[in-house]
Amino acid sequence: MVNRDRIVNEFLELVQIDSLSGKEGKISKVLAEKLKKLGLEVTIDNSGEKVGGETGNVIGRLKGKKNGPTILFSCHMDTVKPGEGVKPIIKDEVIYSDGTTILGGDNKAGIAAVLEGIRLAKENNIEHSDVEVIFSIWEEGGLFGAKNLDYSKVNAQYGFVLDSGGSPGEIVVVGPAQDKVNAKIIGKPAHAGVAPEEGVSAIMIAARAIDRMKLLRIDEETTANIGVITGGEATNIVTPEVLLKGESRSINEEKLNAQTKHMVETLQKAAEELGGKIEPDVERMYPAFNIDVNDEIVLKTKEIFNRMGIDSYTTSTGGGSDTNIFNGNGIKAINLGIGEKKPHTLEEHLHIKDLTNSGRMVFELIKIFGE
Repeated sequence: MVNRDRIVNEFLELVQIDSLSGKEGKISKVLAEKLKKLGLEVTIDNSGEKVGGETGNVIGRLKGKKNGPTILFSCHMDTVKPGEGVKPIIKDEVIYSDGTTILGGDNKAGIAAVLEGIRLAKENNIEHSDVEVIFSIWEEGGLFGAKNLDYSKVNAQYGFVLDSGGSPGEIVVVGPAQDKVNAKIIGKPAHAGVAPEEGVSAIMIAARAIDRMKLLRIDEETTANIGVITGGEATNIVTPEVLLKGESRSINEEKLNAQTKHMVETLQKAAEELGGKIEPDVERMYPAFNIDVNDEIVLKTKEIFNRMGIDSYTTSTGGGSDTNIFNGNGIKAINLGIGEKKPHTLEEHLHIKDLTNSGRMVFELIKIFGE
């Protein structure tokens, strides 16, 4: 049913369009035209202006002929570095880059699947309810497109984000919230050889605090990490300032609040003991989501995989995606596996079978929600 050559060629076309985060201008125009040719009403919002990008989210609407829930398909347009000048190679039914860049299947495999699924619905004259499409900007590193979307312009009750690494059949129903836990640690400079006792070392404060922190795997629902420490100018200066960047995540909001509080309080206590101070910078980056496995969106998704002869399963993730933001804005959304293998690496690859199954997955979802 899926046109194999068409979806493969479209994917190859998309990955060769440079679209690093914040530089999605060219691909947004290409995708807007593709959606218009498929009969969707298309707008590009002003989210890019808010975050300093070249363009905004591409929003498409396909009016249905049947009453039923409006469904949303979403993928992000941006890719990580090194993602410019991608040269895709097909070998043994698997698509790779030439090894000098990422491939860009994260998330252009999802985009190709959405386009193919909508084409199939039109070619087969499927009567369906309203379908919305969002191709978001700057998902990598901040979920900025989804965060700055005007949700008053989105009518979907159910959302399907095509942006997970499992093969089609994977249904991600649980994802954690994340807190940014950064801090400026302030000590006092002094000559390290002449009068070190007059100084307060910000590095020592950081070291004492980190040594006391509960980090990495906290429990089955919660993680935490200190990922970046910067500061210091020379070995003969007692370091007066250190910048520390960390995070905490949990699918349980109470546990997340407790972990973040623990990290900040541990820093504050170490600073007090050594005569310094801290300036914490804490921000909730995105909310958690937890969709009941017996919810209609999950049951119908399992049913379409059954029709396709694919084993399906529900699972959780430790990462964040636009799925978190959609759920936080009242759209019940799940993240679906599309076969993005080894994303963000030079070994990234995509099996053509996963790509074609993803296209059919979109078609079957459009079909079942119109029944």
